[in-house]
Amino acid sequence: MTDDDRTEIAAFGYERARDELVNVVKMLEQGGMDLDDSLALWERGEALANRCDEHLAGARKRVEDALSHRSAEK
Repeated sequence: MTDDDRTEIAAFGYERARDELVNVVKMLEQGGMDLDDSLALWERGEALANRCDEHLAGARKRVEDALSHRSAEK
């Protein structure tokens, strides 16, 4: 995976990363690609999954912060 690919994926929102990850999984499940193409697609899928995890971790933190702030006000 190139640095341009990483930069591109880093700019994706959650939904876009998730949707592209779904497409990557479908393509890998269909097979028919040579090994190098499969590995490149797998790497892209890993990067997309990591991007989704980043978004989910950020959302989780925001919810936890909001709940703790609400508890502190009581």
